[in-house]
Amino acid sequence: MKKFILVVLANLLFIVSCSAQERSPIQIDMYNADGDSIGTATLSEQVDGVKMKASVEGLEPGLHGIHVHEFPKCEGPDFKSAGNHLNPQGKEHGLMHPKGAHLGDLPNIEVGADGTAEVDLTVNGATLLEGKNSLLKNDGSSLVIHEKQDDGASQPAGESGQRVACGTISLSESNNSQSPTDPTQSNEEEE
Repeated sequence: MKKFILVVLANLLFIVSCSAQERSPIQIDMYNADGDSIGTATLSEQVDGVKMKASVEGLEPGLHGIHVHEFPKCEGPDFKSAGNHLNPQGKEHGLMHPKGAHLGDLPNIEVGADGTAEVDLTVNGATLLEGKNSLLKNDGSSLVIHEKQDDGASQPAGESGQRVACGTISLSESNNSQSPTDPTQSNEEEE
């Protein structure tokens, strides 16, 4: 009986491991309002949340709000199809709000004078696996960059302005083998 239980546990561990490998890492393409690819983001499962490494170009220099939104839809030019910030706990907006924050609230990113940004962020408490805080729940979510910085407290979105870039977070997007090229890579090659 003990041997049977060990075999069952080993099989379950293998299944969970395969599921986690299928869901992490996920690479998504980021698009501007014209539908042009402006870079990529790679999401990886971590113990404390989902780590996100993004490389984008073609944005206005300065600080920009960035959030995970509730739907895996990035229909330009306004990206309103992405819905509101991902907020499964029903909290207030803002990393500085005493009753916040949305699960999808992230620190602002800084775009350099050349219009590019390389960022490492963590969506604390999120997962790429199953669960209430999964970025892949209900077919996925989206990553949206805004035109201005998020003030960290104003409702409902931190006065961060228009949505200027969007990428779909989903397994089908990640498994798309005909993903467009990353323009930031071609710029590095030219230098």
